[in-house]
Amino acid sequence: MSKKWIVITPLLVFVLLCGFLLKGLFSDPRELQSGRVNQPLPAFDLPDLMDPDKRWTNADLQGQTYLLNVWGTWCPTCLAELGYLTELREQGVSIVGLYYEQGYDPDFDGQFNLAALQQEVRDMLARAGDPYQFNMLDLDRQFLLDLGVSGAPETFLINSEGKVLVHHTGDINQRVWRAKFAPLMQEAQ
Repeated sequence: MSKKWIVITPLLVFVLLCGFLLKGLFSDPRELQSGRVNQPLPAFDLPDLMDPDKRWTNADLQGQTYLLNVWGTWCPTCLAELGYLTELREQGVSIVGLYYEQGYDPDFDGQFNLAALQQEVRDMLARAGDPYQFNMLDLDRQFLLDLGVSGAPETFLINSEGKVLVHHTGDINQRVWRAKFAPLMQEAQ
């Protein structure tokens, strides 16, 4: 009986490995799977980037369909998408910013200059367009981790019940908007 398993085990491993590799061969490498799609948005309680005394929670956005856009002033792709996002806001799309502060890590560096960041944000949005109703700041990155964010820009479409309909990694442009967001946005409203 043990001789039989010695022969079968490598064969089973080979078949499983082939199945795994074949699945990867026929998948789309540009598509990042998100565990958050069709799930409720994680609970959050975050300060407003420009007014830290103001806090935002899920309850503040309940009943609205909106885009949650993860961005940063350090991100050139974020800068490139601000113009198109501003056009969307002018068309009535609600957009909430979630600022990703890349230069701060609370585990290694306790120094953070909020006033300097706020000025960078004001300057960038004045130059490129301001699509945001408001911006939240997640310095400890807990909400970003709960969302499964790996960088910026990333955008989530949230329906009025607080459910994530789409998670897109990369910039939002006219092509992406028409293909991924617009159809679901119309259904959600």
